[in-house]
Amino acid sequence: MTTTLIQVKDLDAIAIGAALYGTGGGGDPHIGKLLAQRSIRQHGPTKLITLDELHDEDLIVSVAMIGAPAVMLERLAETGPLIAALRALEEKLGRKAAALFSAEVGGLNSVIPFSVATQLDLPLVDGDTMGRAFPQLDMTLCTLQGIKAWPLALADEKGNSMLMTTIDNLHLERFARSITMDMGGACYSALYSMTVAQARTCLVQGSITMTQRAGQALFDARAKHLDPVTALVRVTRGHCLFKGKVTDLQRKIDGRWSKGEATIAGLDEHEGHSTTLLYQNEFLMARSGDKVLASTPDLICTVDMETGEPITAEQIRYGLRVAVLGLPCVPEWRTAAAIRLVGPRAFGYDLDYKSVEQLAMDRT
Repeated sequence: MTTTLIQVKDLDAIAIGAALYGTGGGGDPHIGKLLAQRSIRQHGPTKLITLDELHDEDLIVSVAMIGAPAVMLERLAETGPLIAALRALEEKLGRKAAALFSAEVGGLNSVIPFSVATQLDLPLVDGDTMGRAFPQLDMTLCTLQGIKAWPLALADEKGNSMLMTTIDNLHLERFARSITMDMGGACYSALYSMTVAQARTCLVQGSITMTQRAGQALFDARAKHLDPVTALVRVTRGHCLFKGKVTDLQRKIDGRWSKGEATIAGLDEHEGHSTTLLYQNEFLMARSGDKVLASTPDLICTVDMETGEPITAEQIRYGLRVAVLGLPCVPEWRTAAAIRLVGPRAFGYDLDYKSVEQLAMDRT
């Protein structure tokens, strides 16, 4: 067991991978990357560890931003309110965190804990609660294991903070989302405090390294003048579902989430066809006519056809030439209970879940 020291340059690959695994949502990891890189320059590298390097009774805590990705693009992240939320939670629990971890491995919240961990000289666990990004606080593998997200500590950049306790994770999501709106549409949090023994039952271990591996594969493909889309498909064991040009966009922010859909007209082997992507912060469904290409909880990602650069739902725009990728979710999301929590029907789609692998076989 060797601690991995994450340096400034390592965060470039991690952030690219986080943008991919954010499945279109999770906030722009570039902002969190810059914040983390500044902290590493000031305080030294982040210690990335496994759960085996801690004791079973040790406390670990997640720090994250909550809010619509569109709002988080406009309000630059800060480390101070995250530390304030963490200290408030520690005071409530009566004990200090031995390590931090990322709530989700996609988007902003996968990289923002690096800045806090480095500044406080705490290690960061190589793992998260989803293996991707989801739009709700309760949509985690922790919920499936009965591990509570509360007490939840919230803070904003003005110095306001509060603690919340609820009867379950779903109510926490509802109340926290309302308070986030009053805090300007985005705020800072500390949540999902648990022991290492509990974490073994619900964290997707190795997921930070997974993002770094995907990002590095993209960099290597570019350096060797290879097709970056093919490289991403290979390293993620995913599928290229569609290639085309964005021809139509519909967007709205309902105060809690960014919602919308994007229409893509086919290019190359997909000429004459079109695909529609539906999203609620994250891409949740890709369909071509009456055929579903992929759906939640599998990952739907858009990348630039030429560079392989991941494109979030907030960044997608008319005229972009994109490849739509479908990546298999971690196996824990494919149980009956998990599908009830994060499958198509959980988001209002009258559709039974089929794995992206099965859907690919059905098309051949």
